[in-house]
Amino acid sequence: MPESNFIDYVKILCRSGKGGAGSRHFHRAKYVPKGGPDGGDGGRGGHIILRGNRHMWTLLPLKYRRHIFAGNGESGTGGRSFGKDGEDVIVDVPCGTVVYDAETGEYLAEVTEHEQQLKLLRGGRGGLGNWHFKSATNRTPQYAQPGEPAIEKSIILELKMLADVGLVGFPNAGKSTLLSAVSAARPKIADYPFTTMEPQLGIVAYRDNRSFVMADIPGIIEGASEGKGLGLRFLRHIERNAVLLFMVPADADDIAREYEILLKELEQFNPQLLDKHRILAVSKCDMLDDELIEEIRPTLPEGVPAVFISSVTGMGITELKDALWRAVTDESNRLATVDIAHQALDDAHRVAMEDEFIFQYDREAIEEEDEEGEDLQHISSEAWGEDIDFDDAEFEYADEDEDPEKHPGK
Repeated sequence: MPESNFIDYVKILCRSGKGGAGSRHFHRAKYVPKGGPDGGDGGRGGHIILRGNRHMWTLLPLKYRRHIFAGNGESGTGGRSFGKDGEDVIVDVPCGTVVYDAETGEYLAEVTEHEQQLKLLRGGRGGLGNWHFKSATNRTPQYAQPGEPAIEKSIILELKMLADVGLVGFPNAGKSTLLSAVSAARPKIADYPFTTMEPQLGIVAYRDNRSFVMADIPGIIEGASEGKGLGLRFLRHIERNAVLLFMVPADADDIAREYEILLKELEQFNPQLLDKHRILAVSKCDMLDDELIEEIRPTLPEGVPAVFISSVTGMGITELKDALWRAVTDESNRLATVDIAHQALDDAHRVAMEDEFIFQYDREAIEEEDEEGEDLQHISSEAWGEDIDFDDAEFEYADEDEDPEKHPGK
């Protein structure tokens, strides 16, 4: 849907900053013939941080920002001067964003609260300068640590809307009409299937200045869990809803059967959805009289509260709000919504256009090191840590023209 501003699935390439190299400098001053090592530490690389932003409702900004690279740490210098830390990159995302590994589909983390910060990729630690390695038996260490390398990862960000009530139904069941009747939202309404092409949110006013959020997703058809229609693309948005409101029109051939089909599709998508509170709303009841309603009532599915409504005349709307509010404020139901288990992305749950996206950038130009980093030879980065083995390391002097025979004190 390139013409739409609502983007709920995007693939991006992230890379944290690499740590700066430690310095192998020796103190030089007049009347100080043996100043000793004073090489400073390198700065750490920048982090990639995700931050929740309740003022955002789409991942559209990231659709045009595919490459997110943090700054590299600077190398240390003499006089125990530490290198500057790399610049962190903070990426604002809507609340309800879930992070997956693009290669494996594995669930990594989620951002659900405003101003919540998640360190997605950690910047590399800076290397230690040579003054850390001086000892009684090694007065002039000619080596320093390199900085830790950067971490590069392709990730998938998937938005799952945070709403209290999710509308579930077949196309033209009256979901958008209900949302426009109970809230200030103005979704597109027409008499053809799949009028709703993207999720819509509306705030429903209740008594005593209380309110709850209702989400309308595109209609579900039989086989949506297998990729038919638009339902599978947007079923993820009802995973965080506290209550599921099933809507079946009164002119349906078999209300109970349509309800069971919808329930089966949700179960195949995520069995955990069956643990949520469910309410059945029989819509378009303005065409029925009291006698027909009483005839239909015994045919409704058992164990599910049912309300007969008409979004046009307002019939049953107050009763529906009361039922929804009781379910939304049920503490056990809200806890089940928070503790949702996110399934790993498989082939059926991926968006092919995003999954096949190829990142193109000048890798050689970006990975080009500064002049100092090219000249210095440090120990292998695999030896970075507390236990460092310098026996097999190859070292050079800090200055290319420095001759060790001219400086026996070093």
